[in-house]
Amino acid sequence: MPVVDMPEEDLILHRVTTPEPPDLDEWWAGQLAAASAAATPVSLTPHEPTLYGPLSVYDVEFSGAHGHRVRGWYLRPAGEEPLPVVVTYIGYGGGRGVPTQHTLLPSLGFAVFVMDSRGQGGRWSVGATADAGAGTGPEHPGVMTKGISHRDDYYYTRLFLDAARAVEVAAELPGVDPDRIAVTGGSQGGALALAAAALRRDLVKVCHSDVPFLCDLWRAIRIGTTPPYTEISDFLAQHDTLVPVALATLQYVDCALLARRITAPTLFSVGLMDETCPPSTVYAAYHEVSAPKQITVSPFGKHTTPTSHLETQLRHLRVHL
Repeated sequence: MPVVDMPEEDLILHRVTTPEPPDLDEWWAGQLAAASAAATPVSLTPHEPTLYGPLSVYDVEFSGAHGHRVRGWYLRPAGEEPLPVVVTYIGYGGGRGVPTQHTLLPSLGFAVFVMDSRGQGGRWSVGATADAGAGTGPEHPGVMTKGISHRDDYYYTRLFLDAARAVEVAAELPGVDPDRIAVTGGSQGGALALAAAALRRDLVKVCHSDVPFLCDLWRAIRIGTTPPYTEISDFLAQHDTLVPVALATLQYVDCALLARRITAPTLFSVGLMDETCPPSTVYAAYHEVSAPKQITVSPFGKHTTPTSHLETQLRHLRVHL
């Protein structure tokens, strides 16, 4: 693809090209209700208490989509004061990793709940959650076409439900102030943050979404020239008859459409040289958020954010949480 997929002045005008299905809200409400009804109690197991010293760290297991058990980490500073919690989602191919990877915010006074990504964790960060029915543990990723022929069976339907359930679980964790919940993540994690903020807008008070994936999907799979979007385009190049049903499925997990439901102050980031998540797709989601919002634009950014963005995020949390 070119250095940028369209000139910067056109990005300001670009709007989502994926049409919104008329039953989007009704369908997601049914999915969320079913996931909550299938939930079983959360388990928390203290993890290496002598190793982490002043931090409390727990290995968490909770119910996600269809009641499937999902793993996570819960970290918080010592003490019993109710704290704001930041629900953290992981990028494509990674899992929840180890708690040492998530200690920054707890050192600054925030609780953190890290959600594992089912069936991932085989590329750059370890995972611990199977995609139930499709395996018994983490896998090397390649999930973009899993169940794509129907919205009820699609992998990202399950993962979005996991993300929404993670917010519900975070609100009930010990030592959490349920009125101060943020969601955050980059790339796939950024998509999950947008989805969770849309689907559980009653609970999410702040949303951070860095270089988000899964936005303006009808455009993304046509202009994307690198994985993961090419998993879909390469698949559909061989399965012409599935194009209509695949496009219909993607309408229900397009985060630019879901972004219309977000009510929390939202902070985005975008790299104008990003070939993985083309900037026009990020702007498509950004423009659909009607809540207070801002975006960090990196003119030479690829699929990363500048280090200074961490302080921008911290300031945003301090103001809004």
